[in-house]
Amino acid sequence: MSNAPHTDATGRLPLNIPRGTSTFGISVVGFMGANLAPLMILALVTETGMPEAAAGLVVTLGLLSTALVALATTKLTEGSQRRLVARIGLLFVVLGFGTTALTTSVPLAVVGIILGGIGAGGAVSAGGAALAALSNPNRVAALSGLVNRAIVTVVLAVAPLVATLMLGAFGLLAGLGLAALFTSSWLPNAPQPDPEKLAAAGAVPVRPLTDRKFTVAGWMLLVCFALWAVGEDSLWAVAATMGAAQAQLGDSGMSLVLSASSAGGLVVAIVMAALGDRLGRTLPLAILLILGAVLKVLSAQVHTESSYLVVVIAWNTIYAAAFMYIVAIAAALDVTGRWSGPLLGVYLVGSSFAPVVGTGIASTLGYTALGWILAGITTALFIPLLYAARLSAQAESIQRQHYAAEQADLHPSK
Repeated sequence: MSNAPHTDATGRLPLNIPRGTSTFGISVVGFMGANLAPLMILALVTETGMPEAAAGLVVTLGLLSTALVALATTKLTEGSQRRLVARIGLLFVVLGFGTTALTTSVPLAVVGIILGGIGAGGAVSAGGAALAALSNPNRVAALSGLVNRAIVTVVLAVAPLVATLMLGAFGLLAGLGLAALFTSSWLPNAPQPDPEKLAAAGAVPVRPLTDRKFTVAGWMLLVCFALWAVGEDSLWAVAATMGAAQAQLGDSGMSLVLSASSAGGLVVAIVMAALGDRLGRTLPLAILLILGAVLKVLSAQVHTESSYLVVVIAWNTIYAAAFMYIVAIAAALDVTGRWSGPLLGVYLVGSSFAPVVGTGIASTLGYTALGWILAGITTALFIPLLYAARLSAQAESIQRQHYAAEQADLHPSK
């Protein structure tokens, strides 16, 4: 009798509470720095006396460290070192951000943020790669997004209530890293590539797809996701200033945008998780990209606070859904996590340039031009993203065939 865990027709593991807790939790920790960036900057300015521009630069360096390490560790997280990468990364998160939370020294804070950013990169790549090991990529991506949104909402609500801003911004992140570290043994590891060992254990080898078209689609998806991040986050970077200039949006209005957008993302994630793979990925993503482009143009055209709120909240909800579908595509393209591992890393690379791009275009060409240019970016990515989506379905089909053939080879009597 085999002791190997039950897998689906593509060799993926079913989602259960331990695997989900570890995979989603580690992914959230890796990406949390990007969500807490405004609070981190405020904490550095308030608690250490660092100038705002310098604080922004330090946080940007931390995020870039996360992105670069996520990309650099991708090959490791495809193989048997996934849990090791996660553990080392989370340890760096705890040490780095924990140090920053407990100090007002600028040099120590800077070192801690860079160290924490490096660790978050390992968490991003390990958690992202593990998504591909779980059954039903659409549902897994949606649940990952749901957990992310829920935890971010709670952290943003709790952080201002903590004794100091440093503890609120950096201490909570260190605490999340420590909690995730205790779950790292549950992280779904990459398939063992040695067929003899697998046969002895009664398990089935799952190999990465080597067909050139899947490799091309994977690289295309990574490049497109980075560019898509620039387009999406450039609009978010100027959302407050554009709303104030065009629609007399005040602080309370922007707060409503943040809370309603978070709620919209939660609803989208719940719906996607319920649907699973019933609608596929190509058609839903096509609709979402078209709607996203239209809403980008509209966001720069409306001139009342109520209409601006509706448009921006709708755009942000569409963005959340499209983000989850792209994560699902990357996970479906290869069960080893070859593409889902670096995916969030390339997103962070693109996102890091968004404030410069958004404010630069807005200040030189105006908000109307910005809306059209960002919509143009989305439109230009339409065909390559849908091509990757279609190939992800083919990849799953081939993985099912491989799995069935290998299962028959290992268990010929069945």
